[in-house]
Amino acid sequence: MATENNNLSIYDKATIPNAKNFRFGIVVSEWNPEITEGMFQGAFDALLDCGAISENIVRWNVPGSFELVYGSKRMIQSYDMLDAVIAIGNVIQGETKHFDYVCEAVSQGIKDLNVQYDIPVLFCVLTDNNKQQSIDRSGGKHGNKGTEAAIAAIKMAQLRKDAKF
Repeated sequence: MATENNNLSIYDKATIPNAKNFRFGIVVSEWNPEITEGMFQGAFDALLDCGAISENIVRWNVPGSFELVYGSKRMIQSYDMLDAVIAIGNVIQGETKHFDYVCEAVSQGIKDLNVQYDIPVLFCVLTDNNKQQSIDRSGGKHGNKGTEAAIAAIKMAQLRKDAKF
């Protein structure tokens, strides 16, 4: 969904379904809160901008990005009426293989949730080489990955609704 100018926050509201009747879950990693809180705010604001009602947005926090999968799974199991879940996290490359293991586990885990459940789970995890890249993508010069994830969540919620038998 990234645009040609790499600003993740740009979207055409005329092409987005109205989110008024949808319920969203957002699971936010507490690790790197200066990044994840920016992405949460971008997602929350975009959902509201597209018609979502704040009471229909549920937020849970988890300690880190690795825990996003379990948090998302439990959220899906706990709320019958959710239309989409956004998993927000941030992993920054360090000097060890930890980065690779966490990124692989989270991406595979979120993929597994999408296969296992009938509720779309959106991958909103920044996996950057350094903190500046994360800042640039969580409300900085490249916009906000949270905004992009919220728009994708609305579109997937609509797809889910339209695809019901």
